[in-house]
Amino acid sequence: MDKESQLTDYLPDLQSFTDEAWVEVIRKMDEAYADLVGYQVQIEEQNAALEEARSFFDSVQSAMSDLLIACDHEGRVQQVNRACEELTGRSAEDFIGAALISLCEGACQQRLQQALQQVRVEPVRDLEVELEGKEGPVPLALNCSARFSQRGRLVGIVVAGRPLGELQRAFKELHQAHAELKLAQERLVQAEKMASLGRLVAGVAHELNNPISFIYGNMHALRGYTRRLTRYFDAVHAGEDRQSLAALREELRLDKLIADLDSLVEGTLEGAGRVRDIVDDLRQFSSTQKTSKAAFDLLHVVCSALHWITKDSPGQLEVITHLPEHLEAYGHSGQIHQVIVNLLQNAVDAVHDQPHPRLVITAGQTVDKAWLTLEDNGPGVSDEDLSRLFDPFYTTKPVGQGTGLGLSISYGIVSEHQGSLTLKKIDPPAAETPPRGMLARLELPLPPDDEESPHG
Repeated sequence: MDKESQLTDYLPDLQSFTDEAWVEVIRKMDEAYADLVGYQVQIEEQNAALEEARSFFDSVQSAMSDLLIACDHEGRVQQVNRACEELTGRSAEDFIGAALISLCEGACQQRLQQALQQVRVEPVRDLEVELEGKEGPVPLALNCSARFSQRGRLVGIVVAGRPLGELQRAFKELHQAHAELKLAQERLVQAEKMASLGRLVAGVAHELNNPISFIYGNMHALRGYTRRLTRYFDAVHAGEDRQSLAALREELRLDKLIADLDSLVEGTLEGAGRVRDIVDDLRQFSSTQKTSKAAFDLLHVVCSALHWITKDSPGQLEVITHLPEHLEAYGHSGQIHQVIVNLLQNAVDAVHDQPHPRLVITAGQTVDKAWLTLEDNGPGVSDEDLSRLFDPFYTTKPVGQGTGLGLSISYGIVSEHQGSLTLKKIDPPAAETPPRGMLARLELPLPPDDEESPHG
């Protein structure tokens, strides 16, 4: 068979192979085109997202009231926000490429240069510098942070600053608000103290009346004794004989008079001392002056407050005390007196309607605290009320019988003394359904070892 015959035999197979190759090429081209179209869509979506992110970033930068400067790793400005432009009166183009330290003058340049070195190690916070503004130097508080690449290489520095004028104004307003709040708190404390004092006025007046009446009676007797002694000494001075003087002495009963003098003087001094103690207690309780903390006799404060509160209470009130012979605490005795008066008043009010009202007062000390507990057998309070007893203006008493400030102020006073004040319900025995009253526990720090005892 010649070559021409052989070529003719293979021609159909070659033609078939060529058609299949072209079909495959076309299919590959369609796939490549589809991929290109997909990539184009993705690129357009990413460009749109990028444009949206850039627009969002630009809007955030423009809306910022704080100054923002982005620098490269050498401290050359790359970008600033609108606040920086408005503060300095310069356009963003004027900043690009300029050294950051050139925005300041004098000593501020040195501080800023040191900050640019420090920021490579740790962020810089609240660096005070003066930036050259359009109306002169502007004091700023700058925060500087380093900007790193994905590989951890330093690529730039971000500087954010706020004019100190705004911060100073904000701090001034905050300080003023704090001062007003503190003054209001002091006024509330004093108002509650005066309210408590007002409830005690009648009893205190009666308490003062007793020693004053005793003193008055003694002085009236001493005045009569003085007249009799004057009459006798006038007779002695006139030179009357011994018999006449003896008769006059018997008539004036001078022997009994002389025997009574010591008791009259001692009684008068005792009454005056009692008046002095009552006045001192009142002065400490009502004083608005701030005194330094000192060691004081906690038992004297408790007994004084107990005497004031229970003196006008119903006669059937039973008061049981378990007190040591001596117990000192550290703080302001007048303020603690107010706390104890408030606790006692609340307890007396709670047991007012009980058939057998009873208060139990116990005191003692631990290693570092002096403590006092006050237990009453009143009706107690609900769980909801118990959680709110220390809230200002919250009271369980009827309208007009409580301000709702006593426990809140007492809690604040005790907290300032680094002590604690807690209230809890007394669980009744299993056979009883209603609660058996409340238990208040007060803890105060003991005097330091070097503190002088009030007893000397």
